[in-house]
Amino acid sequence: MATPAQQPSSSARQVPCPTCGGPSLYSPANPYRPFCSERCRQIDLGAWANEDFRMPAEAPPEDAEYGDPKRAS
Repeated sequence: MATPAQQPSSSARQVPCPTCGGPSLYSPANPYRPFCSERCRQIDLGAWANEDFRMPAEAPPEDAEYGDPKRAS
């Protein structure tokens, strides 16, 4: 049986859950949107807290090239 958060209405649409890929009701009736459940929301929060969603970045340039006074000899 579907929970109230997953009962579609005429203006609601289903989107894939970002965590599990299952159907998720994207409407105010789903308190976990865009996730399908509290479990998926918590998994995503844990990944965010572990910094799993970091953007790749290049290493900063060496300071010597830019005249850092601490490295001048």
